[in-house]
Amino acid sequence: MFFNSKKYAQEAEKDHKKNLKQEPSMFSMIALGLIATFAPTRPFLRMHKKHIEDHVTVEEKSGDFEQVPIIYFHGFRGGDYTTRVMVKQALADKKSDKFLKVTVDLLGNFKLEGTWSGDRQPIIQVAFRQRIVGIYGIDYYLSFVLPFLSKRYHFKTYTAVAHSLACPCVIRTEIKHSWQKNFPHLNKCAFIAGPFDGVTYLGDIPNVNVLNENGRPTMMNPHYLYLLFRRRRFNSNISVLNIYGNVLDNTNTDRFISVVSAKSIRYILAPQAHSYQEVEVRGRNDAEHSWMHDNPFVIEIVDKFIGVKK
Repeated sequence: MFFNSKKYAQEAEKDHKKNLKQEPSMFSMIALGLIATFAPTRPFLRMHKKHIEDHVTVEEKSGDFEQVPIIYFHGFRGGDYTTRVMVKQALADKKSDKFLKVTVDLLGNFKLEGTWSGDRQPIIQVAFRQRIVGIYGIDYYLSFVLPFLSKRYHFKTYTAVAHSLACPCVIRTEIKHSWQKNFPHLNKCAFIAGPFDGVTYLGDIPNVNVLNENGRPTMMNPHYLYLLFRRRRFNSNISVLNIYGNVLDNTNTDRFISVVSAKSIRYILAPQAHSYQEVEVRGRNDAEHSWMHDNPFVIEIVDKFIGVKK
């Protein structure tokens, strides 16, 4: 078994019906993704004149309280379809149909749709137009998307619900901007199928890497080491939920992320976080990487954690 990028693309996009008029070309996604990956080339992206397409209804707050939005992020090759079921269920649990959808590209253009609700936990769904980006590309997205939303809708902290590669990026962003008072910071974060120490056969070979009795992985990739060496910057007020899958074959993976890679973040965050909870989902279908975000069992756990379901 080797990492099958074609199969991953098919699995990741199995529920994605492409709109060719809205979908950027493959060349655009790859080219801009590469430019965003390297810090020296990012100024070329910022030279582009920004455009904001705003179709949002902004409600007045329904009381005297600080709003803490719940923001949904997808990972590599994902899209709005990745978090659609989670957002729909969260709205049902809130007994509301109002949420803000944010579509953004690497040039800094925004399309805003829906409603910024006036309750304590407005819901935001973020979709990256250039979605074929790695960890540095998603890092770059978060570095300007979060402050843009914070300034526009006046919030200081947020709850993140992230799938796949967005999971380590949420942590990296919090750590990188921990010293910035005007940057929105995490209140809670729910991670689903996060690759914290490599992807199967791309830096992580199943059943080779192991966790010691303290939960520390014996093999650590550069991204993991980045988080490990800066773990003290992770605010002790943040609560963490980490959900990972095991399809119960001989690889001990969710088909793309190993259990060891997913669990390795405990060693970094558990001693720092306000609380740390971990849930393993098992089963050939229930625990599959690209199904986890639609799994009703997973969604119920997430919604209870983020406070929209009692």
